[in-house]
Amino acid sequence: MNRVVRFHQTGGPEVLHLEEAPLPEPGPGEVLIRTRALGLNRAESMFRLGQYGTDPVFPSGIGYEAAGVVEALGDGVRGLSVGEAVSVVPSFTMTDYGVHGEAVLAPAHAVVAHPERLSFEEAASVWMQFITAYGGLVDLAGVRPGDTVLISAASSSVGLAAIQIAHKAGARAIALTRTGAKRQQLLDAGADEVIATAEEDVPARVRELTDGQGARIIFDPVGGTALADLVTAAAHEAHVVLYGVLDRTPTPLNVGEVLFKHLTIRGFELFEITTDDRRRAEAVAFVADGLAKGELTPTIDKTFPLEDIAEAHRYLEAGGQVGKIVVTVPGT
Repeated sequence: MNRVVRFHQTGGPEVLHLEEAPLPEPGPGEVLIRTRALGLNRAESMFRLGQYGTDPVFPSGIGYEAAGVVEALGDGVRGLSVGEAVSVVPSFTMTDYGVHGEAVLAPAHAVVAHPERLSFEEAASVWMQFITAYGGLVDLAGVRPGDTVLISAASSSVGLAAIQIAHKAGARAIALTRTGAKRQQLLDAGADEVIATAEEDVPARVRELTDGQGARIIFDPVGGTALADLVTAAAHEAHVVLYGVLDRTPTPLNVGEVLFKHLTIRGFELFEITTDDRRRAEAVAFVADGLAKGELTPTIDKTFPLEDIAEAHRYLEAGGQVGKIVVTVPGT
């Protein structure tokens, strides 16, 4: 038998259960992975709560990220071998594949070998965060040397990835965080400057740090009332990339600033990249290159055993982490 994470109704972390299930057999174009580590993201929390773009179908699996070893290959799968260490690129819906469990199926296009120097825990911490940051900063906004990049929710795994990708491109990364409690951790993680949004005047501080020019790229998963300050802090012809909606409060928007600054405000989600074969390949190559050169390194905040999956979700929702939350699977 095989244990998988499932839930039978939307709700808090307590709705998650480890349930026995038969060992699945890979169909055409599928890969069976014996997992060693699972990456946890805000997306799983929202899916469990019924607040995600795709509604769960009960009983529902869950999970976008896993790392482990190939156990079996379905017909037509090429480029992978049994026993190979792999990780999963989120490029499917959780209603089709939920990869949080001991042995899980994933579509072959989503399965990649990870660099040998990475542990399974690190490999489970790579693709969601780095491809999200790559998509917003590189693919959409065209980050370049000398740019100033404002990064909201900077202590999240995606925020930390964005700091590293900004630096890889030769840009300056200004981390935004609600209070000063995580300031030193963000500086240690590579942020060039840190602004505590609940304690400082964000537009004034950005003007000070950019000699009055503003930030050319703003990378924000929050939205809500704080977006107005980010628009004010934007430079002429800036790109404002919104990749989440953590604050569902109606957003005030100064249309005059958008108009006269010639701003581009763009909603973005990871799947724009990962469901397009060409863009996914380019993103994977970019991240793999950065990992191999040591320019990109996943940051793990805390690990939980699989038996404590509900507690891992509670920890995620408390919002105190700096980096990725990883769930380990027996056998590591």
